[in-house]
Amino acid sequence: MAIDTEWLRRILAGDRRTIARAITAVENEPVRAQVLHQALAPHLGRAHTVGITGPAGAGKSTLVNALVGDLLARGHTIAVVAVDPSSPFTGGAVLGDRIRMAEHQANDRVFIRSLAARGHAGGLSRTTTQVVDVLGAAGFDLILIETVGAGQSDVAIAKLARTRVVIYPPGLGDEIQALKAGVLEIADILVVNKADLPGADRTVRDLLGMPGPRGAQKTRPVLKTVATTGDGVRKLADAIEQHNAGLAAVNDQALA
Repeated sequence: MAIDTEWLRRILAGDRRTIARAITAVENEPVRAQVLHQALAPHLGRAHTVGITGPAGAGKSTLVNALVGDLLARGHTIAVVAVDPSSPFTGGAVLGDRIRMAEHQANDRVFIRSLAARGHAGGLSRTTTQVVDVLGAAGFDLILIETVGAGQSDVAIAKLARTRVVIYPPGLGDEIQALKAGVLEIADILVVNKADLPGADRTVRDLLGMPGPRGAQKTRPVLKTVATTGDGVRKLADAIEQHNAGLAAVNDQALA
């Protein structure tokens, strides 16, 4: 099976309808998905992929929505891939992040797609990587990947995202000791969301003492946000851009 060259041209040109059709093919047609992957391969690697993960109830979707608004103001083109729990009846995504982010959906510089986890382990869906490839080839410079409510071992996002943001609510208390391994260790940026609730400062102090990714040379930022009001969102956007700039600098030195 060969991919239609006009279809490929439209994806690379950022045609929204063709992007949506390509993602549907990736989700439902494995043979066509493989052909598409091969066709898109030369056009990948330009997008900054940002993983947003953390436990259910941390406010990930609300924070992503606020983050999109700030990043748009900076001139970015943004794709959001939101992995949701699956409906037991249809197998489709049940939370519908596209509805919750409706204020951005009409913006030509934003593309939002919900994917059903369909029982796939790791916090992502089976096809998340291929969907991100489609969006990267389509020219979005920032791709935000929101995982389904992640447990301690749901670290698949570490291999997909260039920058990993782990979000926790306040009041972890003694549970912080259980976070020394797994999802906490993959974080490049830690966020205590709902920071207007009691216990936020203590959670920040506890997270500051947690080990970072292996090979990390400096302490990770631990930020406070209140997604519903926008407090702290600008600092989070700054931290994401700074992390990407740092990685780019390291790559430039390696190639010099």
